[in-house]
Amino acid sequence: MTGPAPTTPRPKGPGRSPNAPARRARLSGAHMAIDTSPPPASDKPAGVPPNILRQVKLIELRTRGLVNSLFTGEYHSVFKGQGMEFAEVREYQPGDEVRSIDWNVTARMRRPFVKRYVEERELTVMLAVDLSGSERFGTRGRFKSELATELGAVLGMSAIRNNDRVGVLLFTEQIEHLVPPRKGRRHALRLIRDLLAFEPKGCGTDVSAALQYLEKMLKHHTIIFVISDFLDSEIEKPLKRLAQRHDVVAVSVEDPSEHVLPDVGLARFVDPESGTTVDVDTSDPEVRTRFERSTEDDLASRRKLLRRLAIDEIVVRTDQDYVEPLLRFFRQRATRTRRR
Repeated sequence: MTGPAPTTPRPKGPGRSPNAPARRARLSGAHMAIDTSPPPASDKPAGVPPNILRQVKLIELRTRGLVNSLFTGEYHSVFKGQGMEFAEVREYQPGDEVRSIDWNVTARMRRPFVKRYVEERELTVMLAVDLSGSERFGTRGRFKSELATELGAVLGMSAIRNNDRVGVLLFTEQIEHLVPPRKGRRHALRLIRDLLAFEPKGCGTDVSAALQYLEKMLKHHTIIFVISDFLDSEIEKPLKRLAQRHDVVAVSVEDPSEHVLPDVGLARFVDPESGTTVDVDTSDPEVRTRFERSTEDDLASRRKLLRRLAIDEIVVRTDQDYVEPLLRFFRQRATRTRRR
C-alpha cells in the first residue's frame, strides 16, 4: 500500500541512526559553492495572484493584534541596541544623576546642565526561512511551511514595530531569494508576500550553505532567526562561526507525525526532497521502535549542539499555537539578561 502522503523519510543528520528503515533516503548533491552576490530581488508586486494578496492581508490582521498586545514589549526588552546615543543637554532637575552633569556647559551657563542619552535602538533582523520539500508537510491542520510563514510575519512585524530593519533569506539546497533589510510597514507586507508566494527552484535542504551565505553577507551585528526543521547534517561549524558574530536564534518547526511511525502495514514512503522511495513494514514493532528511537536521538543531538553553542531554540509545532513558545523564549531571555 502507499503511505499517507507526504509522510517522508528524512535525510541523515547528526546522531541519525543508519538502521532506521524509513530514513535511508538521503539528499543528493554536495553543498553548494557560496556566491555572496545577492540574488535579484524586485520590489514590484506585479504578477502576484489576488488570493496571495488576500492572504497577506489576513496574516497582517491576524498577527497585528499579537504584535501590539503581546510581543512588542517583550521584543523591546530582549533585543536592545548596541549602546547609548547622545540626545541633548538640558538643565539639571532634582533627582538627576550627578555623574551626568556636563561641567563645560555648566561653567559656561553658570547653572548646572546634564547630558541626556537614549538607547541606540536601531537593530537589523534577518529571517532565514527553509523552503525545502520537508517543509511542505503537515498532519495537524497546517503545513510546516504555513507555520513558518506566520511565525516569520510575527517576528518581522515586531521588529518593524520597534523601528528595526528586517530582511529575509529564503533557501533550499541553494540560496533562492534575498530581500535586504529595510524598515516600514510596506516593507513588512512585502516580506509576508514573498514568504507566501515565492516558488523555490530547489526542494532539498542545505542549512549550512544558508549559514555560510549569511556569514559572508552580513557585515554588522544582526539578530538572525533560522526557521527550519533542521533536517541537515554538518551544520555545527557554520552555525558556530555565525553565532560568534551575530545573535542567532534557532526556530525548529515540527509536526508530531514525524516522531511516530504509524502502524499501517506495508507502506511506501517518498522523500519529497530527493524523490527516493523506501518500502517499510510499519506493522513490525521493532521497526517502529527503531524509528522513534532514531528521531529522539536526532532531537537530543541537535539540542545538545545548540546548548553547547549557547544558541537559543524556539520549538513550534503544527498541532500547537506558536504564541506560548515565543512568549516563553522572550521571558526566559529577559530573565537571563537581568541576572547578568
